[in-house]
Amino acid sequence: MSRIELKHIDKFYGDNHVLRDINLVVEDGDFMTLLGPSGCGKTTTLRVVSGLEKPQGGVMTIDGVEMINADLAYYAEPSKRGLNLVFQSYALWPHMTVRENIAFGLKIQKLPKEEIERRIQDALRMMRIEEYVDRYPNELSGGQQQRVAIARAVASNPKLLLLDEPLSNLDARLRVDMRSELQRIHKELGTTIIYVTHDQVEALTMSTKIALFKKGELSQVAPPMELYMNPIDLEAADFIGNPRINFLAGKAKRDEEGLHVTCELDTYVFPAEDLTEETIPEGEFDCVVAIRPEQIQIFEEAGEGRIPVQVYANQPAGSETLVSLKAGESEFLSKQIGLAHYDLDQEVFVSIAPEKINVYNAETTRLIKRAR
Repeated sequence: MSRIELKHIDKFYGDNHVLRDINLVVEDGDFMTLLGPSGCGKTTTLRVVSGLEKPQGGVMTIDGVEMINADLAYYAEPSKRGLNLVFQSYALWPHMTVRENIAFGLKIQKLPKEEIERRIQDALRMMRIEEYVDRYPNELSGGQQQRVAIARAVASNPKLLLLDEPLSNLDARLRVDMRSELQRIHKELGTTIIYVTHDQVEALTMSTKIALFKKGELSQVAPPMELYMNPIDLEAADFIGNPRINFLAGKAKRDEEGLHVTCELDTYVFPAEDLTEETIPEGEFDCVVAIRPEQIQIFEEAGEGRIPVQVYANQPAGSETLVSLKAGESEFLSKQIGLAHYDLDQEVFVSIAPEKINVYNAETTRLIKRAR
């Protein structure tokens, strides 16, 4: 069992308030990714969980047992928390072989030799590095060293595994391979994982839940597809997705039919069941219509429900084509699977499923209409 709960965690570096009232629950068996841009507080949160940083406020429990109580100045030592931490820099002992690196922590635990050897072999097999067992770190590639670092971490059967941007030093192909390995490890071991990254692709592809950070605060905690489809505010929507989401200025008004929204693309009426619990202003108000590029289909002929627009730019990219479009003064992007070509200034027609659209209150920036 490994359930972690952070309650009202505050962390300061001098006058810099780097974590602001963080409340987060990581359930047993979760793969929780802490996601956000540089300087948002995600790595500091991981270091607080690990015991490498002491917060000035708040409580943290693991399986109901207090590990941090800042009010009482109680901080359990990292060795008492039942966790392992994998750093971005690998942190392997350079004078030890792969076998010796993996065995080091197991020997400190004074496990029997047979148990140590069994765990070494299991970790080597899991990370597919059996053939490197007698090599030294300087004889390995970056990807191989990262596998050794993770093998060392999982060999001690931690109930909680912390990973601090472990793939950021790898090339694109290796990152894809390692994402697969981490997914497999999570499934095989059932270990609770807290993973820090600024890479949204890593977060969306591996996590069971994502905690999105913004300037030292938690912005949203949700499963990956919920976070992608319904970002809680405009800043979250702008951060999640590649290519980025389209924003179009609009006007909105609520009545008994639902939410009426008008922008340069079209006029929509969204039913009440698609609206969030955010307060909606009386009368007409400014809103922002948000549409993912892959939700905009392009046709060369008119048809029912299709909206005429002009091609502003055409960007074929092998497996996909990005097409910049204009409707009135609004420019937006469409993502088409495969190769497609359109002439500049060509008139085309687009179709957008209303249920896939998000709407935000322009003043508060908060989500008021969900996609489904």
